Amino acid sequence: MPRAGLDPTAVVAAGAALADEVGLAQLTMGLLAERVGVRTPSLYKHVGGQEDLNRRIAALALSEAADAVGGAVQGYAGRDALAAAARAFRAFVLEHPGRYAATVGLEPSGPDDPLALASRRLLDAFTAVLRGYDIAEPDVDHALRMLRSFCHGFATLQAAGGFQWSTDIDESFEWLIAFTDRGLRAM
Repeated sequence: MPRAGLDPTAVVAAGAALADEVGLAQLTMGLLAERVGVRTPSLYKHVGGQEDLNRRIAALALSEAADAVGGAVQGYAGRDALAAAARAFRAFVLEHPGRYAATVGLEPSGPDDPLALASRRLLDAFTAVLRGYDIAEPDVDHALRMLRSFCHGFATLQAAGGFQWSTDIDESFEWLIAFTDRGLRAM
């Protein structure tokens, strides 16, 4: 009998929180079972195993990132939308490094896969940013990849402690936003 209050949503939420605390690579079914107060085999009533848990955490993270970015860009266009999206994405990754790490390198199993749906929502939020620029339709995918590289790269490097020199990290981030804006306007 499953523990009262424990369901797939609660298990995934607990797994995501634990991944943020200990890192995705350290997240195990045993550690999660301990966290939610059950024996490890009991988790398999809610998720199919470690791979399934990681995929569900990834879908959750992409959905949460989409909400953060989409909400941040509401009412903005051009550089203001770019800055709002980049800041929201960076804040999400810094606040949730473990769950965000789950999103890297996973392929959706099909168009109805929750991973694909959440990914599409995040791409839609970044596509909204690009509407404020004169980007030709054939270049939109390239621009989206550039935005993802900029946002993902900076945020994951920062989350991993990759900026050890003395220049202010926030100042560097704002410099990169301005640089990206100039590049998008030049298109």
